[in-house]
Amino acid sequence: MGRLSDLFAPETVAVVGATDREGAVGRAILENLRDEFAGEVIPINPNRDEVLGLECYCDVQAAPPIDLAVVVVPPTVVIDAIEDIAEAGTDDVVVITAGFSETGGEGAERERRLRELAAKHDLNVVGPNSLGVMSTPSSMNATFGPEGALEGSISFMSQSGAFITAVLDWANEQGIGFQDVVSLGNKTVLDETDFVREWGNDPDTDVIIGYLEDIDDGQGFVRAVREVTDDTPIVLVKSGRTDAGAQAASSHTGAIAGSERAYEAGLEQAGVVRATSVQELFDYARALSGLPEPETDGVAVVTNAGGPGVLTTDAVGDSSLRMAGFTDETIDALAEAMPDEANVYNPIDAIGDADIERFREALDIALEDPNVGSAVVVSAPTAVLQYDKLAEVVIEKREEHGKPVVTCMMGGDRARAAEEVLREFGIPNYFDPSRAVAGLDALARHRDISDRPFDEPTEFDVDRERAREILERARDRDDNRLGVESMDLLEAYGIPTPEGEIVDDPDRARDVAESIEGDVVMKIVSPDISHKSDIGGVKVGVSDEDVYDAYEDVVARARNYQPDATILGVQVQELLDLEESTETIVGMNRDPQFGPLLLFGLGGIFVEILEDTSVRVAPIGDGQAREMVDEIRAAPLLRGARGREPADVDGVVETIQRLSQLVTDFPSILELDVNPLVAGPDGVQAIDLRLTVDTDEL
Repeated sequence: MGRLSDLFAPETVAVVGATDREGAVGRAILENLRDEFAGEVIPINPNRDEVLGLECYCDVQAAPPIDLAVVVVPPTVVIDAIEDIAEAGTDDVVVITAGFSETGGEGAERERRLRELAAKHDLNVVGPNSLGVMSTPSSMNATFGPEGALEGSISFMSQSGAFITAVLDWANEQGIGFQDVVSLGNKTVLDETDFVREWGNDPDTDVIIGYLEDIDDGQGFVRAVREVTDDTPIVLVKSGRTDAGAQAASSHTGAIAGSERAYEAGLEQAGVVRATSVQELFDYARALSGLPEPETDGVAVVTNAGGPGVLTTDAVGDSSLRMAGFTDETIDALAEAMPDEANVYNPIDAIGDADIERFREALDIALEDPNVGSAVVVSAPTAVLQYDKLAEVVIEKREEHGKPVVTCMMGGDRARAAEEVLREFGIPNYFDPSRAVAGLDALARHRDISDRPFDEPTEFDVDRERAREILERARDRDDNRLGVESMDLLEAYGIPTPEGEIVDDPDRARDVAESIEGDVVMKIVSPDISHKSDIGGVKVGVSDEDVYDAYEDVVARARNYQPDATILGVQVQELLDLEESTETIVGMNRDPQFGPLLLFGLGGIFVEILEDTSVRVAPIGDGQAREMVDEIRAAPLLRGARGREPADVDGVVETIQRLSQLVTDFPSILELDVNPLVAGPDGVQAIDLRLTVDTDEL
């Protein structure tokens, strides 16, 4: 264990604010500790000599040494109480008391002072506004919940105390046990990242699960999960899905990549197995905590009921797994062992009169097949089948073959009795075949997470000082928006741009056009006009002799559209051949929790209509960049669909990585769009640029 070991394995626990008043939280916590905790319980209350039969102390200074202090005093005296606790030498504190930042105003100020106090004394503080903590190895229930936890190997954190009480009530009925349980509360000091690190170092925690409403430090959380998840699977339910982060965004990327997409990208990159419901959370956890991971994705189904067998097959088809194709040897062996009426192909239907021996033979033969990575045993109750005996067969064959097996013993009391037998050997039973398959799918997903190599970001040779000078223009002109006038920013990071220049008079426009071979593109340059094409602010295919008139026209249209717009000039740019090219977008929106969120997709004028995009949290390496390209529906266009010449995909991948490095190097960049990034057979070119800069960060 790590720095929080005393939090979960204290020898002495003090309840600061203990009372014997009926209905009081201080009484509920003291009762839970007194009735279960193996160590010493110390009530603290200046108005009592004794509480619930335990000697009471006026303050922590007068008490024996305390490993863990649980604070349940009024919010106005919490800070003073914790100051006394720190001076007494106690490092671990759980603050049950509410009335902090969740109430605003004075509560937020109290929380700020609590944070400062914890930093001053290097305290480990859970809460405030917490239900408390539990640890079954210590028989410690330092919560005011009505239920304790059964012993197990799952460690559980939640931002909702009510969620914990409901889950424990249900889990006790289901026979699901826990190692440690933490109600995170307001997360003023300790948060989800701290507990991931702690439990990742705990050899007795097989799986970490959590219910989270937000993640305070997304980047730190991603790093912590990456360090832990190979050995300890992490399964999370994330609530509070919202697009609020996109509402304040001014770029295409910001509009498309809302905060929920940042969570999706961040958690996936970190290696979290994400659940969408409480049922999935525990279905996954049960499989991950008790079973080995499958070596292949092939699933064998063994059943005595045709209908449930078909349902199971459908569930496999809906998952990332596949129905195993049996070898000829397996089919021959099954044909010899099974009745003529049985189906010896996958799913194996041993038919309704199957007894224990028939199940044993079918499961044994299936698990022997090298194409089978895991198995589901699906059974309906019959007069010739004893579920407790079937459970013993499943245990025997799972251990003999070393492959994960889950069961779907459909029924009531018969199934519950068998579940108790299976549970001792880490084999989950599910009533619904789709849930059984989902448990196996979680095992395979975690296997893939563990097997994937770390994608080290590429470090390109770039001109950071030149980039810094360009970004500082936003501060110098008192405008935090930059556009095509800052294309040199891309060139400083090695991203190709077409030949061109921004000019402020029509004569100079003609000179620039004449220096460029062929016709040109002319665009109004204004930070106040986003959709230049919509107002006629873009002219494509302008010849040298038409440049003067085109200049006057785009400026006039911009003035008519928005008289007060800042006009920085007109961009005269090389006209690219787009016939064999694909317009894409590469962008970034800085998420409050996860930092720079990269976006790639089909670009041009349809980007927000089609929303054919993929996202990742920067920094990323070559592998992640290639995945971004492969994930979009339009990827075949880049690879040469319908006779088109393939685009320079390597150039696109490199551009994504260079942009990743740019936005990582400069946290001052809040939003950035390169749209379009034209990808053709001969390379890529960034045609347009928009970005927003936090001038205070420069």
